[in-house]
Amino acid sequence: MGHLHIFDMDGTLLTGTTANLEIARHLGTLPELHELEARFTTDTLDTRGFSTEIHRLWRDLTPDIVATAYTTATWLTGIADVCADIRARGEHSAVITMSPDFFARHLLDLGFDDVIASRFPPMPFTGTLDPTGILTPADKVRVTEELRTRHRLTLTQCTAYGDSMSDVPLFRHLTNTVAVNADQHLADIAALDYRGTDLTEAYALARTLTT
Repeated sequence: MGHLHIFDMDGTLLTGTTANLEIARHLGTLPELHELEARFTTDTLDTRGFSTEIHRLWRDLTPDIVATAYTTATWLTGIADVCADIRARGEHSAVITMSPDFFARHLLDLGFDDVIASRFPPMPFTGTLDPTGILTPADKVRVTEELRTRHRLTLTQCTAYGDSMSDVPLFRHLTNTVAVNADQHLADIAALDYRGTDLTEAYALARTLTT
């Protein structure tokens, strides 16, 4: 029997931080990013507006800077082991994140089958940003449904792992859900709540939902 495991990135696989924070730290643009985050928190800037602003802010971003930000960030342990176990069972793993694809796609090296993220033009940013390529929380449900249909799975053959409000639509859509170091908004609606630093432990908990 197949199964689809859907992982959030920021705050879930990537612990205590976000892709944008890590990039801003290496570019020296943390104050500007904090200002954008404050506007996002107060709903004066939506997901697509936020991405448009960081596209403007990071005109000098290069793949080398992104690679350094990725490798020096703090990740849960055991990610590659979980991906290997999922694949060995003939199951599927995917990361769905609203963060930039130029950062998230590095996760493919750990063994994820799919990484779906907000699409940005090639670096350095000389091209324009297409707002329709920027994901929203609702897109997590849409993308999950596309993957589920592709693999011919039922809703009960899908498990989601997340940490925050952006995962709420998906957690309400599925029954097999694991909150990973989550805020109360998500922990309160998740089937299981994991606190720790090892993805293999969260994954072992998730297995109890389907046995």
